[in-house]
Amino acid sequence: MTEKKENILTPPIDRNTAGKIRCVGIEIEFAEVSSKQAAELIQICFGGNVEASNSSFVFSVSDTRWGDFRVELDTRFAHPERDFGDVLEDSGLPVSDEGLREVHKVDAQVREWIGKASSSVVPTEIVSPPIPWNELGDLDELIEGLRARGAKGTDDSPVYGFGVHLNPEVASESVDHVLSILRAYILLSDWLREQIQVNATRRILPHIDPFPKKYAVMILARDYAPDLETLITDYFSMNPTRNRELDMLPLFKHLAPDTLADLTTDERIKARPTLHYRLPDTRLSDPDWTISQEWNRWVVVERLASDKEKLRRLSDRYLETADNPVSAWLKEVSVWLENLASP
Repeated sequence: MTEKKENILTPPIDRNTAGKIRCVGIEIEFAEVSSKQAAELIQICFGGNVEASNSSFVFSVSDTRWGDFRVELDTRFAHPERDFGDVLEDSGLPVSDEGLREVHKVDAQVREWIGKASSSVVPTEIVSPPIPWNELGDLDELIEGLRARGAKGTDDSPVYGFGVHLNPEVASESVDHVLSILRAYILLSDWLREQIQVNATRRILPHIDPFPKKYAVMILARDYAPDLETLITDYFSMNPTRNRELDMLPLFKHLAPDTLADLTTDERIKARPTLHYRLPDTRLSDPDWTISQEWNRWVVVERLASDKEKLRRLSDRYLETADNPVSAWLKEVSVWLENLASP
């Protein structure tokens, strides 16, 4: 494969509180390459052992250089976690063993059919283990391998709402740091969308909805200094959903599980010491697109968050001009970021 590594920007805080290089989990959605093919490609690129589950649409690649990858068709109907036979078996209803076997068999056949029928619309998803940020350039080999095998990304069809999610490990679990990241992200959200040129289908779908203007105004105010419980409660009162371009709920569940449990019982929210950045498209049709590119854009957010004076001045300016058009705000942000975004 062609050797192509983009310059990786260093975040302002490159290590975690334990002194280790911060890691980033990556999720990549695409079509036209099966879970099995993708798993085999991961093995070629990073070593490890390909292991199949009891579904032909879910694979793992264990013992790679970073840990275990998971590859799956991203639809719960093709996943074998629990079928109708399991439900019947647990219900205590008078169903014969033969009847249960038939239900399990039919359920498996239906799942197989759904998986095959969905494979060109529902994405295959690669979920990586935590990868040190300074090794993200090594994922270029995987991206090029997907292209070489005919994988299709966001721009290859009007029905492809595929994305790449970055899950950067937080540099600090302090309320001050988490709030600074949220503020910086909100200030740069329009700039990120303009830089990425987010696909029209993904903009229409709810998965990457922006934060409400009312929430932005509240948390950017000079006198907003919440404790952790207040930060989480205020966030959820205006963002009672996982569908945000920067989904904070996994981190909040990690930081304060009891507080979040009082607000939602959504089992899809998994506790993680990471931010969940969902905005980037999967741009496989662009030969110059890389995961490194998306990481570098994210680093601009962290750089602004770590510059307290610039963060405060830009927040004040946002509040002064909150009713102005997005285009005017983008011009202001570009001036502020002229030096901030450089390596």
